[in-house]
Amino acid sequence: MAINLTKGQKVNLTKETPGLKNVMVGLGWDVNAYDSGAEYDLDAAVFMTGADGKCPSDSDFIFYGNTTHTSASVQHLRDNRTGAGDGDDEVIKVALDRIPNNIQKLAFTVTIYEAEMRKQNFGQVSNAYIRVVDERTGQEIVRYDLGEDFSIETAIVVGELYRNNGEWKFNAIGSGYHGGLAALCQSFGITTDEQPVQIQTDTTRTQRSFSNTAEVESNGIIEL
Repeated sequence: MAINLTKGQKVNLTKETPGLKNVMVGLGWDVNAYDSGAEYDLDAAVFMTGADGKCPSDSDFIFYGNTTHTSASVQHLRDNRTGAGDGDDEVIKVALDRIPNNIQKLAFTVTIYEAEMRKQNFGQVSNAYIRVVDERTGQEIVRYDLGEDFSIETAIVVGELYRNNGEWKFNAIGSGYHGGLAALCQSFGITTDEQPVQIQTDTTRTQRSFSNTAEVESNGIIEL
């Protein structure tokens, strides 16, 4: 049976599931359709940070434009823009034994694309959750339901996986922020281009303007 966490609680994944190597992190949400006539576009991302809480390089930021880490330890699998349907809206695979030694923490986030322009926020989102599943057995190890505590925030740090004395633990964060993805990037040490991206009207959303590796221009700036 999965462990249900509340905000601020932590669990030792290594002790709960001995021999744990590969996990799937599922994130889900629903949009309150009556709140806005504009299309919603929610995105999950992972910031892989060192002991200082910063990403050592831009390639340690995993999102729709950089879906696989160079170490193959983290892979972003799904992008359900609206949260329609049942089950996980976005899934991120993590191979714990492949995570580079200089990475101490994986912060899982959800943001609303162009939230300010579309007058959208997490007060219009409900049933948000994060869960960690043992990929080998399919068993859900831990789940954190965020509740309805948000109002005008446009970005959320949902939870984090982190190393502690050779073990992997999960922390239910549930902290909301203003400024969307750009604000999170700044907080985690990622340099971004503040100019808006022209979205292609193509259904393959991961091809907004990037390749599938690191979305870094020659000047070292990531375009969101």
